[in-house]
Amino acid sequence: MCAVGAAVLRCAPACDNRRMPERLEVQRAVAASASEIFALLTDPRGHVAIDSSGMLMEASGGIVTKAGDTFVVHMDREALNDYPLGLYDVTVEIVRFEPDTEIAWTIRGQLNLGHVYGYRLEPIMEGTLVTSYYDWSAAEQEWKDAAIFPVIPEGALRATLGILARTVAPGKPRPAASTR
Repeated sequence: MCAVGAAVLRCAPACDNRRMPERLEVQRAVAASASEIFALLTDPRGHVAIDSSGMLMEASGGIVTKAGDTFVVHMDREALNDYPLGLYDVTVEIVRFEPDTEIAWTIRGQLNLGHVYGYRLEPIMEGTLVTSYYDWSAAEQEWKDAAIFPVIPEGALRATLGILARTVAPGKPRPAASTR
């Protein structure tokens, strides 16, 4: 067992995850400009609106404008049905911020795993190629050995991109993914 704050996680026996990929990336062409998508991603409530995991319940804080900015997300891990953490808050800390091009963040809270989530935006004909990524390569080996990664599976990243597309470009057909 791994003790985590007030919660106890049942961890798999120590294992060597170094041979597993430590980064997931998925892409989707979206019929919206990079600036429209970036505006959604800089708004804490935008993260809640497009979340496919069901864990993000509400967010508080202002629009982020630079690396180092933070906001709070009120979470409920029940949607994943894995660890009984109950309701809890995390602080999202922006670690990369390049307007209309890339935004990435790490999570601070009762568990500081060292994983990073982000989006890269690339203009294409009639829209933007959006790459969603989840990287846990910088996590401490203790967390990797606990076999908890990926916390969010590739399918959830892909579903979130679908919700993002529906949110910023409702009813618009998906553009071809080739870059201009």
